[in-house]
Amino acid sequence: MILLENVTKRFGPKILFEGVNMQFDPGKRYGLTGANGAGKSTLIKMLAGDEDTDTGDISIPGALRLGVLRQNHFAYDQERILDAVLMGKKALWDAMQEKDKLLLGEITDEIGMRLAELEGTIGEEDGYVAESEAGELLVGLGIPSHRHSDPMNTLPSGYKIRVLLAQVLFGRPDVLLLDEPTNHLDLDSIHWLETFLLGYQGTLACVSHDRHFLNEVVTHIADVDYQTIKVYTGNYTDFIEQKYENRQRAEANNAAAKKKIADLQNFVDRFGSHASKSAQAQSRVKQIEKLEVNELKRSSLVRPFIRFEFERPSGRDVLRMENVKKSFGKKEIFDNLHLNINRGDRIAITGPNGVGKSTLLKLIVGGAPNLDAHTKAEVLAADAGEIRWGHEARVGFFAQDHHEAIGQHYKGVSAFEWLYQFDTNAPQETIRGILGRLLFSGEAALKPCEALSGGECARLLLAKLILMKPNVLVLDEPTNHLDIESIEGVIDGLNLFKGTVVFVAHDRHFVSSLATRIVELQMSGDPDDTDDVRKAAKVSDYLGTYEEYLERVGAETLRK
Repeated sequence: MILLENVTKRFGPKILFEGVNMQFDPGKRYGLTGANGAGKSTLIKMLAGDEDTDTGDISIPGALRLGVLRQNHFAYDQERILDAVLMGKKALWDAMQEKDKLLLGEITDEIGMRLAELEGTIGEEDGYVAESEAGELLVGLGIPSHRHSDPMNTLPSGYKIRVLLAQVLFGRPDVLLLDEPTNHLDLDSIHWLETFLLGYQGTLACVSHDRHFLNEVVTHIADVDYQTIKVYTGNYTDFIEQKYENRQRAEANNAAAKKKIADLQNFVDRFGSHASKSAQAQSRVKQIEKLEVNELKRSSLVRPFIRFEFERPSGRDVLRMENVKKSFGKKEIFDNLHLNINRGDRIAITGPNGVGKSTLLKLIVGGAPNLDAHTKAEVLAADAGEIRWGHEARVGFFAQDHHEAIGQHYKGVSAFEWLYQFDTNAPQETIRGILGRLLFSGEAALKPCEALSGGECARLLLAKLILMKPNVLVLDEPTNHLDIESIEGVIDGLNLFKGTVVFVAHDRHFVSSLATRIVELQMSGDPDDTDDVRKAAKVSDYLGTYEEYLERVGAETLRK
């Protein structure tokens, strides 16, 4: 059991949580929820020993093995991918390394005894099946076996996270601490992770903004809000109901207490000076003193108000892609691609990581007329074929690498100045109004771009789409870095949008809430192809919702 006693944590004047008393029990799976900046990741760091409490204590029994998913993507760049996973069992890895080193020299009696000790450690740690177990974890997380001997620095950042996750799981910890484990995982890998965690027997504390993942995996919710942490039994849906009911009950109790106090005080004011009523007035004063009106702290979780509008609709035929080809060296991404997009479509692009989903979106936008310079720098041109946009189509693009683009190229520029550059004719009140609805109120609008968090960068890009008023929205992973309330705000805005939406997302609740059509990309060719040589993706088009798509393709196909 992990015990928090009177724990307080602040960042400068901001109180994250104060006087927290709670515990994480063995065998339970806790989802940590709350707004961006509420303190969820800080709590994970405190549990892992990477961050100190301001006051109070966190007690973790010394015998417990902790597995922590950290975001140190480059720490193992020079290691083999498989070795990075094996490092998840430190005792095993150290024994294997020492054994290999000793075998290079002369084998004396002393060295022989030490080798025997190391063999015992390797056996106790299941070292003779370690590579096959580590390989299974990597394959389950979408890294094929032919890559396992490659160095880590050959992997994109999203795949490095998968290796780090495999490293944590390989260590078979008693306590798993996971900070946003589904970020950069495709839908198949998220399903694999859910299955793994459902069979996990230890204690899990997991930060996630994927409500479907939380509903599938967790048994409890630890909600970081109102400057405290409160534990609820059940999954995310259960928690939302309980939290709402508790708040409603508290507000109703306060309202009733205030009304009672007002009625009693009115009697005291009227008859307190009357001798005949003096005793009754004093009795009511005592009743007032016993009544409590509890201070209800304001929630840190706020939903942005998102509404996408456009001045003129596009024509019925929004986009036609014919015989489109795209390659990177010998790596074919698309060959002879055909895709038609019609006005009002809400298309989800699905498929495994690396298949070309982001490339497809960049090709779509790259063929659009009248792009601003910012968007032009983020898109791609086709090698061959035709990308033809329809009448009056105006395109807005939300790029996946938004944090890097905003932060690197606009150092010293405030959020207000960054947004204002896209329509210098707009009244400043309009710009501030949009920023306010996206939770950049007051001084937050003057925050420099390089200091923005991932969630703030995402909301700033959404503000640009609102300002520019495109009738076609192309969105690449818009839910990354957004808290659950912000994701719901985006869903609300897109469901009310009368234009056309094409998007990539790995949040199943988001896909299920929006998609009316699924375009699936699948790897083709030899599964042992290297990353430098690959055949073009196979493209399948399904008309209908995500649930209807799942019924058609079958759950077993997705599991594979």
